[in-house]
Amino acid sequence: MAKGPVIVLTGTPGTGKSTHAELLVNESPIPLRNINVSEWVKERGLYENYDEEWQTYTIDEDRLLDELEPLAAEGGLILDWHTCEVFPERWADLVVVLRCDHSKLWDRLEKRGYSLKKIQENNEAEIMQVVLEEARSSYPPQIVIELQSETTEDLESNIARLVEWIKLWLQNQGSS
Repeated sequence: MAKGPVIVLTGTPGTGKSTHAELLVNESPIPLRNINVSEWVKERGLYENYDEEWQTYTIDEDRLLDELEPLAAEGGLILDWHTCEVFPERWADLVVVLRCDHSKLWDRLEKRGYSLKKIQENNEAEIMQVVLEEARSSYPPQIVIELQSETTEDLESNIARLVEWIKLWLQNQGSS
C-alpha cells in the first residue's frame, strides 16, 4: 500500500504550482515529496535537446517516466509540472489544475523575464484552458479539480482544501 497519495499539480506556467507544492509539503498531515518536474529533468539530463527559440527543453518522456515510476509506486508524491497527460492514469490519486486570470498571468510571466512570444503562448494556453482540458481527457473526472490561484486568499484556501483531501484519502486507505 502506498504511504501517501500521488498528487499531480499542474497548470500553465505562472499559475502558482511551485508555491502550492512547497506549502502543501509543509502543511500536509503526512510526509510528501515534491518533485518540480522541470528542475528534475534539467538536473538529471532527461531531455533530448534545448530549444533556443522557445527557451525550453525537449523532454525524453520515456526516461522521465522510468525514473519517476518507482517514486509514484511508493506514493507520498507531488508531481509539479505544467503538463500532466504524460503521467499514467494509474499513478494519480488527485490531479489539481491551477487557473489564473490571463492578465494576472501576463504580469507574473513578465516578472519572470519570459520572452514576449513565450508570454503570449502561455497566456493563450490559459485562456483556451489547455491544461484543464488535457487533465480532463487524461484522468477520471472525479480526481480532477480546478482551483483558482490569483490571490493569497486563494492560495491559503487551496492548501487548506488539499490538506483536508489528504486527511480523507488517509481515512479511506485505513478503511479499505
